[in-house]
Amino acid sequence: MNNIFEKGAVLDLLQLVDYSEGGIISKQILKNSSGNITLFSFDKEQGLSEHTAPFDAVVQVLDGEVEIRIGGTPHTLKKGDTIIMPANVSHALFAVEKFKMLLTMIRG
Repeated sequence: MNNIFEKGAVLDLLQLVDYSEGGIISKQILKNSSGNITLFSFDKEQGLSEHTAPFDAVVQVLDGEVEIRIGGTPHTLKKGDTIIMPANVSHALFAVEKFKMLLTMIRG
């Protein structure tokens, strides 16, 4: 098991990851046999190309704006929005504005 941050510590997620001009940054918060939680920042117009994952994934937008396509259907999310991406369904992300998200993947 790999716990990146001390359990019981208060985390300010917005401050844990900076933006990188023209880039994407990821920082693993927690990983164990049940899944993982990863913090991401994306600069404007950065993204992840269409792909699938074998697990359900929850995206919580912490800052900014993103378009997430799930099975070809676009969804625009802003700060405070959450969406569940189902396992084995194609999805892609595109930063409409720079944004930060918390991704939680649960193994089923």
